[in-house]
Amino acid sequence: MPYHWTDTAPEVSGAVSFRLEAWPYRSLPKRGFVWVIGLTAGALALPLLAVVGSAVMWGLLPFAVLAVWGLWRAIGLSYRSAATREVLVLTPQSLLLTRSDPGRADRIWQTNPYWVRAGLRATGPVEDYLVLTDGRREVELGAFLSPEERQSLRDDLDRRLARLRG
Repeated sequence: MPYHWTDTAPEVSGAVSFRLEAWPYRSLPKRGFVWVIGLTAGALALPLLAVVGSAVMWGLLPFAVLAVWGLWRAIGLSYRSAATREVLVLTPQSLLLTRSDPGRADRIWQTNPYWVRAGLRATGPVEDYLVLTDGRREVELGAFLSPEERQSLRDDLDRRLARLRG
């Protein structure tokens, strides 16, 4: 799953605390990126071999180069958006949620965990939209996760909030 909980034992800090880090799933690793670009360039070069040395090659070559460059750029933008991180630190005294997006300042929400409720809404930008609310403000959590992962995250978060309260 593209999120990870870290629990701090009571013996270490005197109180139970939890840290959640969530990130978008990236299906194409760096090694796969090299293969995709290489295979695309090779597949586009094959038809050009038939017209090597003619004026037709110079007419087709810019489009082949543009296609490879466009694919490179699109995958690079995808990797950049995958740098998004959400970190939730949960202690008996506070809940601190920090969202880090590339090219933007961090967005931070801090509240008392006693009042926080996690819920899934049917309406929202994504299916099973996971929100945290303290009665005054509502923030999203893990909008980049799949619906099943958001449901699992909500259940995990509910268990940890109950553990802190009890």
